Amino acid sequence: MPTINKSDLLFQDYSWTSFRHDDPRMTGEPDATLLNRHEGYEILYFINRFCDGHSWTPNPPNKATGQKAERLIRQHLPGHIRSRQAIDQWLVHNWSQYP
Repeated sequence: MPTINKSDLLFQDYSWTSFRHDDPRMTGEPDATLLNRHEGYEILYFINRFCDGHSWTPNPPNKATGQKAERLIRQHLPGHIRSRQAIDQWLVHNWSQYP
């Protein structure tokens, strides 16, 4: 079961287009592939994979966990950090700095 669904996202200005060659599920683990921060399908998939891939309190991760990840990506993640792997690492490293 996913941590968050489309209806749980805090921001509503995502694009919801998907092209087979741009399918975020093709890569599996976070990697050097760039994350499109404005593409809803990519953000939703990334957040759910991120939440499933780390230990949390509470465990399992809940809607608030996913929404915090979304908010950090949207409002605090530096613009030069673009790969899925680097975003994952930035979130882990900076998680406790933001309420």
